[in-house]
Amino acid sequence: MTEDSFNMSMRKFLKLVGVTSQQQIEEAVRDARAAGTLPDGPLRAEVTLTIEGLDLSHRIDGDISLPDDA
Repeated sequence: MTEDSFNMSMRKFLKLVGVTSQQQIEEAVRDARAAGTLPDGPLRAEVTLTIEGLDLSHRIDGDISLPDDA
């Protein structure tokens, strides 16, 4: 595998992670809003990336601000 194909493979995976994660978050926010259970303020989020065979576990956390109309 060339360096270019390796980078393209990583980018494809990360795009899939980003797109599907955003869709899931948006759906959960819509559902919570409809149910009246959407919390005030930013949402605390955490993601853990693990890769089998590399002994990699990388944790990322942060806040997601809600839109004003939420």
